[in-house]
Amino acid sequence: MLINCVAYQEGKKLSDIPVEDISEYLKQPDTFVWVALRDPDKAEISTMQEEFSLHELAVEDAERGHQRPKMEEYGDCVFVVVQVVELADDELSVGELSVFAGPNYVLSVRRDANQGFLGVRARAEREPHQLRKGAGFVLYALIDAVVDRYFPVVDMLDSELESIEDHIFGQVGEQRANVERLYALKRKAQVLRHAVIPLMDAVGRLYGGRVPGVVVETQEYLRDVHDHLFRIAARLDAIRDTINTAIQVTLSMVAIEENDISKKLAAYAAIFAVFTAFAGIWGMNFEFMPELKWKYGYPVALATMACVCGYMYRRFKKAGWI
Repeated sequence: MLINCVAYQEGKKLSDIPVEDISEYLKQPDTFVWVALRDPDKAEISTMQEEFSLHELAVEDAERGHQRPKMEEYGDCVFVVVQVVELADDELSVGELSVFAGPNYVLSVRRDANQGFLGVRARAEREPHQLRKGAGFVLYALIDAVVDRYFPVVDMLDSELESIEDHIFGQVGEQRANVERLYALKRKAQVLRHAVIPLMDAVGRLYGGRVPGVVVETQEYLRDVHDHLFRIAARLDAIRDTINTAIQVTLSMVAIEENDISKKLAAYAAIFAVFTAFAGIWGMNFEFMPELKWKYGYPVALATMACVCGYMYRRFKKAGWI
């Protein structure tokens, strides 16, 4: 679906133009065309390929989707893929933004992403001095908008991790739920990390040293985006390490609690073993056991067992086993 098709000249908007006139505007000096598509079908992609003379391999990637973040050069065209990670009801959804940036055009293809980039276009149009830099500035603005949307996701991961940590030393029944929440949180962090780390490598190739001609004038801005990605990656690594530590602590708490239960069971088993031992001795029915015919034999036997068991209970209690 076509979202926008706009021509700009010297940083100022000329007008919305029909798709079939794109090639004509591309011939005008100091003019570039910015087209935005959302979930396009094959026919729309083919039309854009014809108007912008796009490389068939890049078009194939944009048409199929589900690409890892990357940057590729096809002649004077830069093809960049970034993953759009969105937060909805504490769940993460992953979309995709493919950007073709040439000397006088920008084509963005958005797939499986709910939030649009109309704000990016409005921001660029409010800064004509920046928009004069052409497709390079638009490419930077789109990548920067995607990266800015990563920060709320990282903040959510931090908040959820703090909430789980507050319950780590809670009741035993909560430990299983805590481990499940920690693993779910780890999966979310991994989803974002898969979007950030490859994009760091891609953006790193757009500034410093040999860079595509499209982004020569925007290297400083792209370096800033790379710095943001580096900070996000560092926070994700810290979150992952904290999650692993929290999982180990939770499992240790479960093991300690199970050990306490085992000690209690062993202590009570030892106490009841006293009754079993005395009953076994006096239940052998030997003929010459004078205490069996003694008048006070029965109460003395019970008292002996009670005293021994009481003594053992006191010792186990003092040792913290009961």
